[in-house]
Amino acid sequence: MTEQKAIIDTGWNFDNSYARLPEIFFTRLNPTPVRSPKLIILNNSLAASLGLNAQALECNDSVAVFAGNRIPEGALPLAQAYAGHQFGHFTMLGDGRALLIGEQITPQGERVDIQLKGSGRTPYSRGGDGRAALGPMLREYIISEAMHALGIATTRSLAVVTTGEPVIRETELPGAILTRVAASHLRVGTFQYVSRWGTVDDLRVLADYTLQRHYPEVDADENRYLSLLQEVIKRQAVLIAKWQLVGFIHGVMNTDNMAISGETIDYGPCAFMDAYDPATVFSSIDIHGRYAYGNQPHIAAWNLARFAETLLPLLHEDEEQAVKLAEDEISNFAESFHRNWLTGMRAKLGIFNEEPEDESLIEGLLSMMQKYRADYTNTFRALTFDEKPEDMALFGTAEFAQWHEQWKERLSRQQEPKDSSQQLMRSRNPALIPRNHRVEEALEAAVERGDYSVMERLLDVLSRPYAHSPEQADYCTPAAPSNRPYRTFCGT
Repeated sequence: MTEQKAIIDTGWNFDNSYARLPEIFFTRLNPTPVRSPKLIILNNSLAASLGLNAQALECNDSVAVFAGNRIPEGALPLAQAYAGHQFGHFTMLGDGRALLIGEQITPQGERVDIQLKGSGRTPYSRGGDGRAALGPMLREYIISEAMHALGIATTRSLAVVTTGEPVIRETELPGAILTRVAASHLRVGTFQYVSRWGTVDDLRVLADYTLQRHYPEVDADENRYLSLLQEVIKRQAVLIAKWQLVGFIHGVMNTDNMAISGETIDYGPCAFMDAYDPATVFSSIDIHGRYAYGNQPHIAAWNLARFAETLLPLLHEDEEQAVKLAEDEISNFAESFHRNWLTGMRAKLGIFNEEPEDESLIEGLLSMMQKYRADYTNTFRALTFDEKPEDMALFGTAEFAQWHEQWKERLSRQQEPKDSSQQLMRSRNPALIPRNHRVEEALEAAVERGDYSVMERLLDVLSRPYAHSPEQADYCTPAAPSNRPYRTFCGT
């Protein structure tokens, strides 16, 4: 069997629709080869869903593909151009260390991007080296797969390879490349880039492409660009509500990190909240709390407003009327988000129907959780099984006892029996999340000692967050109290 035949047998089935767009959108470029790539982890279940042969993906020829040393047949690598507001400041960006190698057409006929992250310098690298360190790539693998298991729309990770070459950050670190799978890498920042440096015709081409790829059901609408805005707002309202419902903090909600598809993208300084506090920030660079947990819905609305601004020339020929249309739609985000969040919170409390006082009941619980620094995930897990853990101060208070009685009364007013409420709660309240200390434990073992067994065990339990099984117990415990707040880093 020839080397080329071995690559074909892996199941790659590429198309390159993005490469057929005007050249202002990208730069064609091959990855920069690396010295001695080694496969660290492969996502077998994802590979199968993509129509790929997982066994063949472990051979040297396929590892060379994941490393950027070999271009599979049908691939057409390119770096995408985009811009973005980073912490509120607009700048030119682009794929500075990533390449889209092609779009895999799955056996189900779905089209997904296959991107190599850490594959070398591009024209958009600015001062960067185009590379990535092993730790941040493994973090993205862990968190993105956990998000998928939690039922939250997300890009996913197919593989991580080490490069055999160091990258220099504050210290010398092992280099790595992540293979990321996404519905697409179209971002709010993609539209911002074309709006700033392209023509209206370029913008229309991008909007039409987005409609055909992600929202074909509204492509024939009378004002399809207004429909595009509406659909993106809807998906983001659902997405951000799901983040809030599991205590996920993205950490860097710049406009270039908001995907038009409605997927979570870019797992840099992300983390999950332990003690409930809307002001929680983990990112080392978010010194003013712009992207704090409680601010995420507001930032999403701000980002969507920037997206709407790019569409103004397409929404209406009269600028004033276009602005009015955009403002009306953006104003709907808060209500849509709140509706999704409230529905999700009702489910977390086992509530099937709606009553006007539900929001007061929910806010009362959250207020107590903040006051007593109750663990977010474990509080809802305890409520699911109607337990009162002695190690959580909240459950021993008179305030909670009064709230608990109100909650029970609320459940008694619905038709569904207690068993149904508990089943609903089991399906909405995860037994565990990627606890920050557990993630760090896995990364340290992998990066410092070359021991990937800790990460493999973590990934295994995270793959079934709603199982509520005994073997998950050790992964449910928060980190021990510390005087040093937990901090995450972008890993660029």
